[in-house]
Amino acid sequence: MRFRSTLPAVLGAALLLAAVPSSASAAEGQFRYDYVTVEGYEATGFLNSPPSGECVNLPGVGLENPEPGHSPKNRTDAWAEVFTDVDCEGASFPLRPHTGGASERLKVRSVVFH
Repeated sequence: MRFRSTLPAVLGAALLLAAVPSSASAAEGQFRYDYVTVEGYEATGFLNSPPSGECVNLPGVGLENPEPGHSPKNRTDAWAEVFTDVDCEGASFPLRPHTGGASERLKVRSVVFH
């Protein structure tokens, strides 16, 4: 008898989950970059499982910091396109999934994952 009352509840929950739109996908893994803080300290910034298809302004190297980030390392499972300016503007450079990286010469302020 318990099975008969549980079955409709399970089916109703499954239908509800199917009707709810799925959340945005994320690039699995970590994106890292180095920068100098406003106070002059060396720091490493990172994004864990960042959203895909959305421009992300990198924390610590936005308009409040005159120094951009550098030496980006893409350890996610998605392509990362880094930009020299905030809001994914300016020159860009692609970094391949898992092993993509660049030297200190590449300056970055934002990124989008594809």
